[in-house]
Amino acid sequence: MASSRQDYIAPWWTYWLHNFPHLNFNFQTVDSTFKPEDTSYQQSLIFLACVSAVGLGLSLLVLSAYLTCLCCRRREEAEEVKRPDTCCVTWAAVITGLVICSAVGVGFYGNSETNDGVYQLTYSIYNANHTLGSIGSLVGNSLASMQVGLKEHLERLDEIFSPRGDYTQTLHFMQQMANNIIQQLTAMPDTMKVQVDLAAIADKTSFIEYYSFGYLFIFYCLSLLLDLMWTDVGYLFLSFSHFSIMVCGVLTLIMSWASLGAGTATAVGTSDFCVSPDKFIVNQTKDSLSADIVHYYLYCSQSLPNPFQQSLTIFLRSLTTMQIQVQGLLQFTVAVYPTAEKDLLGIQRILNSSEFHLHQLTALLDCRSLHKDYLEALLGVCYDGVEGLLYLCLFSLLAACAFCALLCAVPHVWTLIAIRDRDYDDIDEEDPFNPSRRITPYNPSRAQVHSFCSYSSSMGSQTSLHPPLQATSSTPEYMNQSMLFERSPRYENVPLIGSGSPPPSYSPSMRTTYLSMTDAQIRHFGTDVQI
Repeated sequence: MASSRQDYIAPWWTYWLHNFPHLNFNFQTVDSTFKPEDTSYQQSLIFLACVSAVGLGLSLLVLSAYLTCLCCRRREEAEEVKRPDTCCVTWAAVITGLVICSAVGVGFYGNSETNDGVYQLTYSIYNANHTLGSIGSLVGNSLASMQVGLKEHLERLDEIFSPRGDYTQTLHFMQQMANNIIQQLTAMPDTMKVQVDLAAIADKTSFIEYYSFGYLFIFYCLSLLLDLMWTDVGYLFLSFSHFSIMVCGVLTLIMSWASLGAGTATAVGTSDFCVSPDKFIVNQTKDSLSADIVHYYLYCSQSLPNPFQQSLTIFLRSLTTMQIQVQGLLQFTVAVYPTAEKDLLGIQRILNSSEFHLHQLTALLDCRSLHKDYLEALLGVCYDGVEGLLYLCLFSLLAACAFCALLCAVPHVWTLIAIRDRDYDDIDEEDPFNPSRRITPYNPSRAQVHSFCSYSSSMGSQTSLHPPLQATSSTPEYMNQSMLFERSPRYENVPLIGSGSPPPSYSPSMRTTYLSMTDAQIRHFGTDVQI
């Protein structure tokens, strides 16, 4: 039956997913026909989802073995060896970052496609639900008019025309026509049950899609955060503890494999439906709708007769006959029975309203409207929906592989950071050229240490500088300060380096002189004094 369709052809990826092995918990093959209420079929989908759990277990096992071997391996190099080559770690960081960014891009595209497919599905379902609700409303209003309003008018006219047998016979004939209309309307299928089922499907689908989008958004943010942590290890890895980084990476790895399993099971189940959707719908509606009605709306072919054509024809003919009878009674009885005019006009209004409802009902019962919604729902879920799920599965797989590589490279990064900290610790704290030494806080205990700079007045005002002993007339040219600083006479006898001359050696006496300066003097002179 599905092969005779010309307006819908399932995409190739649905057949590929449909051919996946369906096994129950006893490892027995299960029919791949979409039967969500069947226990064996449910077990086959759960089995497919659990395959990702096997991948997660293997990943954790490999990571544990790798990290254990890494921790137990003895270092063959000495502790003071030079810094190891960081090329492998750098390339691992770059490749992992690119893979994660690519995976996130694929995931966003897949989620967008899935969202479009689900939106098209729910929109079509709500539209079809509105059509069915309109059909049920028109049928109900027409039944109420015939059973209640028309019956009351006919009973009053029967009392008025009781002396005239020919008029009462006309009223009885009109009642027979009304009964025919009631019989045809009662034979119409009850759309309320189908409407409730469609509404429940649409609401549940929208609920799942809404919260799955929020979950994926959080997962993407977490992926981006870990990507930034990895690509900027020099800074961010020092801001978090090693344990927190490992826990975060393992949790993200678990989420990747879990999303892969859920996406695979959902994609396979949806593909099972997309391969033969007509068969599933016929089985689901066999208790509420006849097979010819379902086939009429599923295929909407000109070769298929309209199952409502006969009922609508009887409806229209009965209305036309009743309108002719009412026109005759209005023409011949009003002059004799003026009180009957009100009821006759009331019957005429009911017939006109019923005829208007009949035209609306004829348009809504046509197969083109519901068939269009059915095709749009299939195209949305089987094309955009399943394709988006495949991209989401690819995203989860790439993210899992990237985070496995990241967790393997983390110990090497810690080793590099530890070596860097050790190199910084090897620098002498008393070395004046140590950057940390230059920002040493003020120490009051050194305020009384004598230096070559003195204060001549008791108020603390500086009048001169007393250089160390060795100012002679044979001072080299680069020590002659009168040539270098003619505008600063207070620095005349301080040995400084001349421009263009090589720097002096860092002798112990110069270090002693530098260390003998008080912090107050250093703050006073600033950076003008250079040793």
